[in-house]
Amino acid sequence: MALGFVLALDLIGSFAFAISGATVGVRHRLDLFGVLVLAFAAATAGGIVRDAVLGATPPVALADPRYLGVAMLAAFVTFYRYGQVERLRNPVQLFDAIGLGLFAVTGAAKAIAHGVGPTGAVLLGVLSGVGGGIARDVLVAQIPAVLRRELYAVAAALGAGVVVIGDALQLPPAPLALAGASACFVLRFLAIRRGWRLPVARVDPAD
Repeated sequence: MALGFVLALDLIGSFAFAISGATVGVRHRLDLFGVLVLAFAAATAGGIVRDAVLGATPPVALADPRYLGVAMLAAFVTFYRYGQVERLRNPVQLFDAIGLGLFAVTGAAKAIAHGVGPTGAVLLGVLSGVGGGIARDVLVAQIPAVLRRELYAVAAALGAGVVVIGDALQLPPAPLALAGASACFVLRFLAIRRGWRLPVARVDPAD
């Protein structure tokens, strides 16, 4: 997959995650600095972990100022136009689903480019996708969405899996990445709307 295309998907995903992070920050009544921090953490945590695991250091999110710029732009837009953002109907989940799909496919693609096998590429795609949401939720003392919400990591695995399988079949990388990101987004969106979730253990209150 062309590096320029991966970079574009990475930046779009960073913007989407930054919107979700900034929205959570505003909802928790953080000040402007707190919203900026939360937006940057949500936008870059997954990519930083991905690059660190692959040994691609320094992580591109810290070396390329465009990632900081994209995150700050999203944070300022959310902070000063919060009313318009909230009209999107649950923007945290919407932008989180977009970022999840994009980071899942770029994580898998970058892992493949570094010689990681299929299973490892899918796992790294999932890690890339869920990392930003985990950082965002931990910073506001919430249980990370990946541990409690509808098919979160499963959707990321689907997107990453599409990329891995398509690469094995030697399919064109750009349409493949878009297909993987779309599959992840659609599954996540449907899971939210229809309440699909993995089983939860039943606990007897008397125990």
